[in-house]
Amino acid sequence: MKPSHTFLIIILFTAGILYFVLPSTGTNTEAVLDANTPHFHDKGNPPSSFTIEKYKNEKAKLPFDDTEDFKEQSKGFIAKPDYLKIYADNGDGENKSVAWDMERYQFLLEGKDFASIHPSLQRQAILNMNYGLYEVIPRIYQIRGYDLANITFIQGDTGWIVFDTLTSKETAKAALDFINQQLGERPVVAVVYSHTHGDHFGGVRGVVDEADVISGKVKVIAPEHFVEHAVSENVAAGNAMIRRMFMQYGVALPVSPYGHVDQAIGKNVSVGNLGLIAPNVTISQPIETLTIDGVEMVFQNTPGTEAPAEMNTWFPQFNAFWAAENITGTIHNIYTLRGAKVRDTLAWSKYINKALHLFGTKADVMFASHNWPRWGNERIQTVMRGQRDMYAHMNNQVLHLANQGVTINEIHNEYEMPKSLQQEWYARSYHGSIQHNSRAVINRYLGYWDGNPATLVPLSPKDSAPLYVEMMGGAQPIINKAQALYDQGDYLLAVEILNKLNYAEPDNQAAKDLLADNYEQLGYQYESPSLRNSFLAGALELRDGFAAKTKLTASGPDVKKAISTELLLDYLAILIDGRKAAGIDLTVNLITPDNSEKHLIEISNETLTHVEGFTSNDSDLTLTVNRTDIELLLTGQVKLPELIQTGKMQFEGDLKVMQTIQSLVVPFTPDFEIIPGTIPSVNSEQK
Repeated sequence: MKPSHTFLIIILFTAGILYFVLPSTGTNTEAVLDANTPHFHDKGNPPSSFTIEKYKNEKAKLPFDDTEDFKEQSKGFIAKPDYLKIYADNGDGENKSVAWDMERYQFLLEGKDFASIHPSLQRQAILNMNYGLYEVIPRIYQIRGYDLANITFIQGDTGWIVFDTLTSKETAKAALDFINQQLGERPVVAVVYSHTHGDHFGGVRGVVDEADVISGKVKVIAPEHFVEHAVSENVAAGNAMIRRMFMQYGVALPVSPYGHVDQAIGKNVSVGNLGLIAPNVTISQPIETLTIDGVEMVFQNTPGTEAPAEMNTWFPQFNAFWAAENITGTIHNIYTLRGAKVRDTLAWSKYINKALHLFGTKADVMFASHNWPRWGNERIQTVMRGQRDMYAHMNNQVLHLANQGVTINEIHNEYEMPKSLQQEWYARSYHGSIQHNSRAVINRYLGYWDGNPATLVPLSPKDSAPLYVEMMGGAQPIINKAQALYDQGDYLLAVEILNKLNYAEPDNQAAKDLLADNYEQLGYQYESPSLRNSFLAGALELRDGFAAKTKLTASGPDVKKAISTELLLDYLAILIDGRKAAGIDLTVNLITPDNSEKHLIEISNETLTHVEGFTSNDSDLTLTVNRTDIELLLTGQVKLPELIQTGKMQFEGDLKVMQTIQSLVVPFTPDFEIIPGTIPSVNSEQK
């Protein structure tokens, strides 16, 4: 995924109204750029002759005559809404912001091929232009094109069972309203969270009322450890992940043939109110069966695949298999570039294999939380086997090469998918890529070191770069050589030397502009939106500098309230600047009577540690406060002094200890510099 469940990226994207569109890519003899489609940046360039040639070569070797995906993508279409925008629940009238916008991708439906977009990626981008209500089979429906994910409605005896509720309350509510308008109004009797990423649970408040969940009237079903992982997966490094989203998701990139075009598993993430209602039914067994409102569901837990907690579902009475996000229209991320723990390719393959033999051999339809369904048992088994094999092959063959000495810094240039899978659209490098996924496999097993002592304790780039620049004769010879390499289409080689110069001379705008030109061509050439976005975002930052004009919002109040006290204290330990804590030794007892917890917090050796279930008899401070009041504090409903003044937080000992701890905390903001010279204040400080 994918974006994090804890944070929302703010990207407004566009798409046209689509019933069924055959791919334009592969039908024209020449790649074209419409003369009326200017580059969004005055320093931007069209695709070079080398990029156009690469485009033609890629197009020639891919099976564009295979249009099965387009038939499946359009199958079952019922209706589209008469609106293209969904507004957020904030402000009034013109002050309301847009949570979802389906206009700006209209250029993808104009029947043109763009050499600034990899032909395979343009094909995927067109496939992801679904917009409206679709029947998967009788009693199973999906609304696609309302968010990054699909929202699925299973018709029970009396109401809807909703699988995955999109990212935002607003888009989920619009989807529920639209299906009720088209098929007749039904209450939601159950919600199923397939896994722990925000685009699958964040819209829950748009389809159910929490009071009905608490009372048990509505079942909310999730895999074991759902809340723990939904909250914790991105907390520790969450601020860094937000900043890195600007690269992977192209947050600041305009929608354009030269900019953002797709996110592989959908167009992008909606911008609205993210919520979380804790499940009242947990699936804890490897295989577990429930019947809700006359619908029998067989859940298969698949922890550690696409998410730390995830589950597939089999519907025996429909011969339908729900693949969650474990089988979609792409090779997925083993390592997601925004940052996350590396996933287990072998386990992923094995869970698909088990699902194939449990359910796939008898399924008539396979549908998922992204992209489009697959129909017919032969087709389903082919896709399941193919995706099983692509993860297993990557795991096994990367390690095969690693055991012969291929390193983490070489593997992406050595590893290849089997030729047979290279011709299968579902195994292409869209959301994940073989380039960064193959490196991730080595990192999972062997770590980041390539075994060469020269790279074991490397200098920081800013410290080593000046020597490289000096030895190459200074800035101008580097620029001259890089320009020659650019003119020859050797973009990666040009990047190699320009990156050194950029670290040595971050104020050299000529060098930054030339580096941006090379990044831009590389972005045009990559099939994976993650790679494309990262290079194009890098080019934009080099040209304009980085400014977080696009607001990224932290987690909503539901997610904040769900943070455990242990995780909260873990995060506090990360916020503390250890250098400021030199010589400080203190102990704090934290007691929360309403949930019978107690925590012993200590600062020593420039480090905050804590342990649950213990207190100290000679602590410097003891705080007693209900956990519910901590939640009010976390969500900004009260301030700390108010809790103390009203007696809701009681203390024994020296209250100045809290001021001491507060003085050690450094708040995080997602506006730090990644590429040298792209934030003027940072650059000035470096000088």
